[in-house]
Formats: sequence, structure tokens, C-alpha cells
Amino acid sequence: MNHGPVPPDASFPAVAAIAATLNAGLGQLVADMRGEIAGAITELDGDPGLVQLLGASIEGNVDTILHALAHGIGEPHFEPPVAAIEYARRLAQRGVPVNALVRAYRLGQQHLLQRAFVAGADLEPAVRAGAYSILVDRVFDYIDWISQRVVAVYEEERESWLANQLNEREGLVRRILHEGSADPAAAERALGYRLHGSHLAVIASEDRRGQLTRSTRLVRDLAAALGSPHPPLVVSHDQATTWAWIQVPTGVGSTGVVCDHLDGLPSGGPVLAVGGVRRGVEGFRASHAEAASMHRVLLLRGGAGRPAIAYDEPGAALAGLLVADVPALRRWVVGVLGDLARRDEATERQRRTLLTFLRCRGSYTATAEQMTMHKNSIKYRVAVAEKTLGRSIAERHLDLEVALTMADHVGDAVLGARDTRPAG
Repeated sequence: MNHGPVPPDASFPAVAAIAATLNAGLGQLVADMRGEIAGAITELDGDPGLVQLLGASIEGNVDTILHALAHGIGEPHFEPPVAAIEYARRLAQRGVPVNALVRAYRLGQQHLLQRAFVAGADLEPAVRAGAYSILVDRVFDYIDWISQRVVAVYEEERESWLANQLNEREGLVRRILHEGSADPAAAERALGYRLHGSHLAVIASEDRRGQLTRSTRLVRDLAAALGSPHPPLVVSHDQATTWAWIQVPTGVGSTGVVCDHLDGLPSGGPVLAVGGVRRGVEGFRASHAEAASMHRVLLLRGGAGRPAIAYDEPGAALAGLLVADVPALRRWVVGVLGDLARRDEATERQRRTLLTFLRCRGSYTATAEQMTMHKNSIKYRVAVAEKTLGRSIAERHLDLEVALTMADHVGDAVLGARDTRPAG
């Protein structure tokens, strides 16, 4: 392995030029690499949180490599990117096999070299050969170096996580969810939670220390709002994610209570995904599966909008199903909405007004009451939205309402480009 600085021969300026070219398109390079790797590593299962962290890890690693190539920096001066270390830890916490971690680096190495070869294709042959040789050696050295470090982090985290998580309470919950083999009566005694009642599952997540305490507090607040007679069941899924179940009293109109409570949640804290109220052991599993689909929608939404979503909200369950293929959903939404899919505040107001109008069955009065606006203002907004749409809202009425609903729940992930045109 070559640890010293790159020799100052005629090929080095070419290597630096290739690195500069790749760095100029770093954002697209990282996005392309993330898409390729996320699709190839099936163990990630398209999990938005893991894929997002994978992208941050890729960006940190590629930036380090390009910086090293541009300035002739060798291994003794490398520093592992923070996101790369955190990605290794998160995979360990989720039980994703270590080979998925290593394979991602090999795929990334291949992708980066292919792009580098394209960037240097016009070089004079002799210079190109020398530059390519340096590129291959240096990228290999870095990948070999970083792989050893992230694998060590993974193994240490995995051992620590297993030691903390392999307890009866955690194991019982997972067996109930995934195997269905736990004895309900014995599980109830061990968990201190009734499995035969009505359950409302919650998934809360936040990427900072102390999230379990904050998430537990939010779950307990929701349980109190629902009048739950017993403390909720709360378990840690990983350092960023908490699973919980709330017992809901019979006869409680949970949908309205839940939605009102979620509307009042502050931003900047944990995000909350809520399933529907379901009965018995099967309901325990079903409500959790619904909360998991809502959590996926929340992660795709990012930090925009309300930091919570409930399965029983209008259109939320459909969003949970459709986000299984985000690129296809985005193409469809943009195709239906046209210019109404632009990402700017004015167009967002038009979408929200039009969606409320459609849900109110075309009643300007009902829409005005729901949005606490004057009826004439609603008429104006609907007319502007229809003009932006470019066709009558009576055309493809169902498609239009579904597309607006997806835009409302999922946000920028299914919308078009951000509008950068001057106002007016």
C-alpha cells in the first residue's frame, strides 16, 4: 500500500483536474451513487432513514477522496467522516449484516472510478494512463482504510447494542410482532401491558441524544389525551427510533382526538407516526404496521410541515402505500398537477386551498369556514389554482384530489423543481 504523497509527476495535475471536475458536480454524483447503492443493497429495504444516512456517508467519503486527490494527501492524514461512522453504527443497531456495509464501499469505489475515467477521457494518452493509475491506487487505499475503520465501529456497536437490547421485554415485543409465537397471557404479565384490548401504535424518532426521553413524554401526553387507563408500552427500536402502544378505552372517538393532539405538537422535537386503533394481538401488530407506513411518509417529508401524521387522516393510508415507489409517485403527481407541482409558498397555498375545496365537495362556503377565510378569497384562490393547473378542475377529478393529497402528506419528495422565477 502506498502511504506517501502522490509523486509530483506530469500525471498529478491531471488527477487534480479530474478531482476538480467531479467536485463541481458533487451533489449529482452523490445522488446518483446513493440511488445505485441503495437499490443494490437489498438489506436496506428502501428505509428512508437509512438511505438518507447512506447519502450523507457517501458525500463525506467522496468529499474526502476528492480533496485528497486534489492536494496529494495520503492515508496518515485521513479522517473518517462523521456520517460514515454514524451510518455504520445505525446498521449495527438495525441488525443489517456487516457485508452490506462493506459492499456499499466496493460499489461506491467502482462508481467513483467510472465517473473519474469519464472525466479524464480527453487527456493525452500517456498522461491519462498515469492519471488513471494514480486514481485507482489512491481510491483503493482510501476504501481499504475506511472499510477497516467502519467495520470496527460496526462490530463494537453491534456488541454493545445486543448487550443492551437482549432483554425479556424487548424480545417479547419483537416476537409478538414478527413471530406471533409468544403466549399472550405470559407476555402480558412480562410487559405489564394488556394485549386483548384496543391498541394505538406510535413510532417516534429524532436524530439526537435523549430522544427516548422526549419521545416517551410525547407518547404519554397522547395517551393522556385519549384517556388511556394504563401507561403506554414503550420500547427502543434504535438510538433514533422509539416504538410505543397506547391502550384506548372503548367508545373513545380516537381519530378526532389524535388529529387535534398532533396538530398542537411543536416543531423541532421528535416526529410522531400513529397507526389506527386495532383490537387484540393481531391489532397490536396491525396498528404498528400502519404506524411504520406513516413513519416512512414522515421521513420522506423531511422537516417540512407538521411533525406528525396519523393513519386515519384523509389520504394518509394511501400515501403510506404509494411511497413504496417514490420516483414513480413523483412522476405521476407532477404529471397530474403540472405547474401546480412547483415548490414555492404561493403554489403550496393554491394546492392546499384546492384540496380543501375538493374535499368540501366544491362548496366555497364550507371551504371558507374550514380555512377561516372569506368566501370571495376562496373563489379567487381556486380560480388562480385552476389557471396554474392549466385545465378545469372537473377534468381527472379523482386523480387531481389524490395528487394534491400526496403533495400535502409527502411534500417536496413528490413535487417538481423549486420555482426560482422572479416574483411578479
